[in-house]
Amino acid sequence: MLKLNTYLLASCLTLGLAFSSTAQEIIQKSDFEQPIRLESENTFADSKEKVLFYEGNVKITQGSLKISADKMEVIGTNGAGREIFIATGKPASYIQQLADGSMVEARANEIKYIKADRTISLKGNAQLLQNAFTIKGDSIIFDMQKEQVLANTNEKSNTPTVTIFSPDTIQKTKDTLKNKAEDADKKQEDDQ
Repeated sequence: MLKLNTYLLASCLTLGLAFSSTAQEIIQKSDFEQPIRLESENTFADSKEKVLFYEGNVKITQGSLKISADKMEVIGTNGAGREIFIATGKPASYIQQLADGSMVEARANEIKYIKADRTISLKGNAQLLQNAFTIKGDSIIFDMQKEQVLANTNEKSNTPTVTIFSPDTIQKTKDTLKNKAEDADKKQEDDQ
């Protein structure tokens, strides 16, 4: 049975929601409208099974979303726009720019990007860094649209999920949001 540190998770979600506006504004809106570009040293395609395999210095880019890995499998059996990208590495990495200019970053032995759901699932030595906190665990699911994080420890592990809050980053995030609100108020006054 999975162990879940609900207190830390609730704290992270509360903090994340407190510092964000709507989820649609958090991730660059245009990222998901951009084409996906894949690069690798080797590529194998099985058109009948609708599966692609990439190996060696694999990079996937979609707007500001970037995933780097040693290997990647793309499963297209669900149809166009519903592909699943499974990246593996030591570690594989994910990075994406938020609308406020800050970055969300992740690392894990396996990163699964489910395009239709706009989720990133991390397995094995999973770590997610976002604004004011870092979460570490055996597995982490990050919903890019809803700004929700679920971190778990597997049943064979004695290591709990760990969340680290950075006071400097919290203050920078507060300042950025305050400046954005002041700029919006000023623009609204100028428009009137």
